Amino acid sequence: MAQGLSRYPSHTDTLPSGTMDRIGFIGAGRLARALAWHCHARGLHVTAVASRTPASAQQLAARLPGCAVLDSAQAVVDRCSLVFITTPDAAIEPTAAAIHWRAGVRVVHCSGATEVAALGAAQAAGALTGGFHPMQTFADPEAALEHLPGCTVTIEAEAPLDAELSALATRLGCRINHLPPGARPLYHAAAGYASQFINALLHDAVRMWQSWGATEDDALHALLPLLHGTLASIAGSGIAAGMPGPVSRGDTRSVAGHVAALRSFDPATLPLYAELCQRTITLALQQGRIDSPCASHLHRLLAAPLP
Repeated sequence: MAQGLSRYPSHTDTLPSGTMDRIGFIGAGRLARALAWHCHARGLHVTAVASRTPASAQQLAARLPGCAVLDSAQAVVDRCSLVFITTPDAAIEPTAAAIHWRAGVRVVHCSGATEVAALGAAQAAGALTGGFHPMQTFADPEAALEHLPGCTVTIEAEAPLDAELSALATRLGCRINHLPPGARPLYHAAAGYASQFINALLHDAVRMWQSWGATEDDALHALLPLLHGTLASIAGSGIAAGMPGPVSRGDTRSVAGHVAALRSFDPATLPLYAELCQRTITLALQQGRIDSPCASHLHRLLAAPLP
């Protein structure tokens, strides 16, 4: 199958018979709870769960009729045909290495950053190994249940497991991205650019609001609709065409005002502001929204405040 994004799948696709009739989880965090619940809701049998934290395993199983809480990862593997390892990333490889695997069992981790090779002990024993990473945040346990359908799931596996995991993602209402071996670190970095760095940028924006006495709630009530509007513009018009702000308009006076204000507020913010503006200039040039003389003026203006 070609790498990249597939169509948006329909819910009528079926899973290969016999390969995923007994699903188990090793680890019972937020992602595991969301994935297990949606597997159950789509008519799949989640058979067993084990966790270092028994209360988490009990919480997962409580929503799933017929799901047993077992006392070891080995017991889950012995009972199931498909095993999701949903532990913290650092525990994936040692967890896989501590288990006696049987040939033919499917074992999949759900990490975005960890290579599938971390499951090498299972593969050496004849298990089929892969990665199944929902590209979504699961910080809020209840919201996590709503976030899974419609998100992109990144799959890395060899045949026949790749087709089986694709069918599972389709069954869950997710879009599919196929990832080649060795691409996970860059793939995970891309996810960070689009998600976690927003937190850091908003933190600085909130600090600016707080400098005149506003609260964090005041700032977020103002800034989040702005963020949502930008995302809507990107969805409708693309990254460059949907870009707001003075750089995209060639408004050098506003940019100069920003530089002066940031120098007074916190000089440590200037290098990041300048770097982001420089990248915005490139996008604005590509779209023809500013010309080369304007871009050169902006570059000179932004180079000056750097330490």
